[in-house]
Amino acid sequence: MFVLGLFLGLVLGIGFWVWQQYQLNRYLAQMLRPLTARSPLSLSLLLIPRLRHEIALVKYQGQYLQQQLQTYQDLLEFAPIGYLQVDDENQLLWCNEKAREMLYLERWQPGQVRLLLELVRSYELDRLIELTRDRATLQIKEWEFHPSCESPQAVIDVKSMVLRATSLPLPQGYVGVFLENFQPLRDASVARDRSFSDLAHELRTPLTSIRLVVEILQDRLDSPLKRWVDRLMLEVDRLINLVQSWLDLTQLESNPKMQLQSQAVDIKCLMTSVWDTLEPLAQKQQIDFFYSAPENLWIQADPTRMYEVFINLLDNCIKYSKPHTKIIIEARIISENYSQSQSKDSSKLEINVIDSGTGFAEQDLPHVFERFYRGDTARARNLAGENDSKTAIVGSGLGLAIVRQIILAHGGSIQAMNHPKTGGAWMQIELPGVMSNHQSKDYI
Repeated sequence: MFVLGLFLGLVLGIGFWVWQQYQLNRYLAQMLRPLTARSPLSLSLLLIPRLRHEIALVKYQGQYLQQQLQTYQDLLEFAPIGYLQVDDENQLLWCNEKAREMLYLERWQPGQVRLLLELVRSYELDRLIELTRDRATLQIKEWEFHPSCESPQAVIDVKSMVLRATSLPLPQGYVGVFLENFQPLRDASVARDRSFSDLAHELRTPLTSIRLVVEILQDRLDSPLKRWVDRLMLEVDRLINLVQSWLDLTQLESNPKMQLQSQAVDIKCLMTSVWDTLEPLAQKQQIDFFYSAPENLWIQADPTRMYEVFINLLDNCIKYSKPHTKIIIEARIISENYSQSQSKDSSKLEINVIDSGTGFAEQDLPHVFERFYRGDTARARNLAGENDSKTAIVGSGLGLAIVRQIILAHGGSIQAMNHPKTGGAWMQIELPGVMSNHQSKDYI
């Protein structure tokens, strides 16, 4: 009986399988009938196995793509930076563990689809996503994020952080956003600046004492020893200026507005004063100075700080210009969409400082205003009489960093380029607060 039952079961199974194959072939034949209405029946029968093969292939490819998608999702889940993805209606579709940690997504669980605005209260993030979708290009933004938490205790414990987001446009209006926590980097930078500032304060006292001793030695020694003492005095002064420059830069970065004593500044008088200081250095290389600007041009600025800006810039120009060349300063008033309804205060002053030296290397241009950055050695050549410079901070790597901070403190901007005609360095400065506009040209 057992054998008979097994045999009947096998027959029924084979019969059911044959019936399924028959039904599948019949269904496929019906589907292909419009395509093979004018073809022989044999052609239809030949297309059925091929179609079944294609269906199996598509199914396999779908499984493979699903596995790849799961692999990429696993990689993003444990990535060291955050990632989130929203649809065209700004609904949060998915985010990894790091993003949940940075944005404090306590009410979101994997698999949920909820509006991002319900979970994260950040205007900057919402605006970034909208810009990415509208412009269909990569967008980058950095801001201070203040998390919103439901429980009072969590609000006390949670601290704000500096986030940097890089958003990418995706198909169908979707947007992907990578998030980086820059707060540890910001804290490390603040701690570094504080340490250097404390060190600079501590160095000023012994350096001043050393300078007093050197001054005494200068009066009591004769040549050839006096020559070495004079050299020592130059180096001590350079160190003192370096320490003071670092303190000035730190103060400007921490609170720039408190360092400014704004008043009306005559640009021509300012440039004349700067050039009178540096003219002995320029005469050694027979370098001329050419100044072109509107007549009676005044701006609202701190005269001491602006003097420091152009002392640094023109001293650099003298050091890196070739002999028998000229340094050019061109100033002009610029105003975008100027109309009679706009006041002159809305205009800006553009100042171009151009030398005839070797210029900047292309790889150095993005970094010339960074502290302690030393660029291409071709622009760092030693020149005769360099130690006689009135601005000993030049060469320390802080001069241009200080220049940039002073310009930013005045609400302006500065850009480093290479001039297409002279081949030398080209510094372009924009400053607000223009007070007059009459054209003239003068040699100084």
